[in-house]
Amino acid sequence: MPSAASPVHYRQVSAWLALIVLALAGASWWWAIGRPVALPDAPSARIACVSYAPFRNEGETPLDPNAFISPERIDADLRALSQRFDCVRTYSQGQGLSAVPEIANRYGMKVLLGIWLGFDRKTNEQQIALGIATARRYPQVLRGVIVGNEVLLRGEQSSAQLAGYLHEVRAAVSVPVTYADVWEFWLRHPELAGSVDYLTIHILPYWEDQPVSPERAVQHVETVYAKVQAAFPGRRVMIGETGWPSAGRPRQAASASVVNEARYLREFLRYAATVQMSYNVIEAFDQPWKRAQEGTAGGYWGIFDAQARPKFAMEGPVTEEPHWWIGWLAGVAGAWLFALVGAWRRRWRGWRGWLVLKLAGFASGCALAWQIRQMLFACRDPWEWTVSLLACALALLGALWLVRWITAQMAGGASSPLPRWLRFGWLFVLAFYGLLLVFDGRYRDFPLGLFMLPCMGHALVGWLSDRCAAAMPLLEERFLAMAVSLLALIVLEQEAWLTPVAWLWLGLNLLIALPVLAEWWRGRLNLQAKQA
Repeated sequence: MPSAASPVHYRQVSAWLALIVLALAGASWWWAIGRPVALPDAPSARIACVSYAPFRNEGETPLDPNAFISPERIDADLRALSQRFDCVRTYSQGQGLSAVPEIANRYGMKVLLGIWLGFDRKTNEQQIALGIATARRYPQVLRGVIVGNEVLLRGEQSSAQLAGYLHEVRAAVSVPVTYADVWEFWLRHPELAGSVDYLTIHILPYWEDQPVSPERAVQHVETVYAKVQAAFPGRRVMIGETGWPSAGRPRQAASASVVNEARYLREFLRYAATVQMSYNVIEAFDQPWKRAQEGTAGGYWGIFDAQARPKFAMEGPVTEEPHWWIGWLAGVAGAWLFALVGAWRRRWRGWRGWLVLKLAGFASGCALAWQIRQMLFACRDPWEWTVSLLACALALLGALWLVRWITAQMAGGASSPLPRWLRFGWLFVLAFYGLLLVFDGRYRDFPLGLFMLPCMGHALVGWLSDRCAAAMPLLEERFLAMAVSLLALIVLEQEAWLTPVAWLWLGLNLLIALPVLAEWWRGRLNLQAKQA
């Protein structure tokens, strides 16, 4: 047994503290997201206008030219939306959407009619012909016709080409005509103002090049709106899109969550009620198909989810996760699983071994439940579910292997050496995902729950290992340890050092990398001593 003052004793005490902190952190996180959060009430549950796209069922996407939404489905949607919204904005013609004005008229709603423009000239001409025909048929229903949505942002048309389309539609219809784009593109192309009856700008604080925190988001909208008005004096300016996602990766200080979506909408509606402003909120229903283009966050801008259920009320406290207790159940299940596996052919005795297994199992269960909750939002198809679940299974198996070794060390038993490929494999996967985050990370989530298990497990193994018996790490391990640390630092810098999740990501990478670097340092010292 190590003496009370030995280095081994201090390392074991530190390991006990780490296990307790991890178990408490897992329980606290799940408890915290289940607490109601007090928010200011909206002045009313009724909203002036909302973006409407009916493509919310599995496999549906407006990118499919053969997609078609029946009038019956549109009727059911608009009948429900008419209880809370005065107007809907559409984005394209065809695929059944030309029926929206007629159906909206039945329920006393107005329509902002959208004409989609892209690269293809023939498709653009078809959209314009359909839009003109619909606008002529239902002029009393329309608040305006929006010719093109973020075409300049996508670089699919020049401002001169857009102006030609706008003049064509204005000459053919009797209702106001506009173009919609992110507010910066109106400032970059002021020449378009002469081609529209009013300006339609998008202000999305979450998607800004410098994202804005939810606490400052409405102030940002107010500032931008005033800036555009000053740039186009005497012209009417409408906010054509504004909103906040309820799920997805954080962007610097902008965190996607149900609570933050509710906060933003309530505060924006309070602001809009104090000024004479036309606005449209994005959007009525979550759009799962957008996740392919905009990551997890793209699919969760709806006030209602894809099953047409409201995500939150416009007054009273808001809860992020009503089923938070599932995380605790997962922790308890993890504790029993680790105890059962750890008891198989065990070489230790006493209560300390059982406690190590149950603390590690509870923390691991909470972490994997966190990851699976993220997968419920992010995974789009059976392939993504298969890969994600396989990764979780590998993380769990690896954690069980590591915890058996840790238990033997902390409960006075014998342990076999761990295979070197186990740590090398996770370093490789971390380095690969780190490269994706650095070079293509705008829409990628941080899989913290997945990597929590191998990173914490290898950190504890490295901390408890015999310093004298540790072998020199492989060259590849040393390279990967430095790579994952550097990549995680770059990700944190890209997030302007503001994102707590990016700090956690850096911490996980360092936890698995530092033992490798420490072994390398000790190996060099031992080699120098032998040479001396």
